[in-house]
Amino acid sequence: MPSIDNFDGACDHGDSRPSTLEVAPLSLCRADKFLLASAAVTVGSAAVFGPSALSLGVPLGVHALLMVDGIFRPDSSILYPTLVRGRTDQPRVALTFDDGPDPEITPAVLDLLAEYDVRATFFVIGRFLEKHRALGERIHREGHELGNHSWQHSYLLNFSSTAGHGVEIDRCSQMIKSVTQSEREPLYRPPVGLKSPAMARAAQKRSLDVVAWSIHSRDTFARDPRAVANGVVRRIRPGDIVLLHDGHDREHQHRPLILEALPLLLRGLRERGLKSVTVSELSNETQPATPAPNDARLAADDVRN
Repeated sequence: MPSIDNFDGACDHGDSRPSTLEVAPLSLCRADKFLLASAAVTVGSAAVFGPSALSLGVPLGVHALLMVDGIFRPDSSILYPTLVRGRTDQPRVALTFDDGPDPEITPAVLDLLAEYDVRATFFVIGRFLEKHRALGERIHREGHELGNHSWQHSYLLNFSSTAGHGVEIDRCSQMIKSVTQSEREPLYRPPVGLKSPAMARAAQKRSLDVVAWSIHSRDTFARDPRAVANGVVRRIRPGDIVLLHDGHDREHQHRPLILEALPLLLRGLRERGLKSVTVSELSNETQPATPAPNDARLAADDVRN
């Protein structure tokens, strides 16, 4: 039996070159770095000042506040870098539509966008895109951008493991790629804008660009379309990303208010000299697609986490 020292030589069948053990570099997402830094500060405080309610409570309290901010504030970048605004050096903004495609609403939204000759980004729910693929193809054909809004849009997704997030992301991503015939990874907007360390790890492995918004139109609970449009037009500035909805996360429910608010909003943008483009155009991320990571490797990495 070969000794441990000679095991490499036995496997190499006589190759006498010294062997080296290749270790994959450790890749930590921002959430993991934040957790490690918080732990280090807490331990350091206890070591310097001695363990007490104050020396442990203050860093733990700060950690808790920052964690809550990172999870529940959509534009927070504590857990993962999040795009909130695009470039501000040109009179351009990005209108984004979530929770579609909806055959009752989305076609009329597309007609309005075409009438005003503007582009938008549609963060689609994968199961709806599968059911209404022709609508997704129209969105893409007319120059708009398809973004990933998960497969199910579950409100419990943020409690999932890294693997759970990975499944939701990948399934919707593959559906979008089959529509666009592109291998470029779509932009990702998590359901309700919530993030978690598990989501951050899944996003890091896929090199995802996560997108939030700088202006929420409040179109999901408003009743006055004029108030929705005026609220956006009053606040909007070059580089802003606006959250709107052309769909509903519950099947067979609709959000028709957008059909009255959108013409007013588009007219207001035109009067202010602003034009809507896709999020990728606004952020100047128009570089060629890079090969997507191997799906089997991603799934295996997710399970390990």
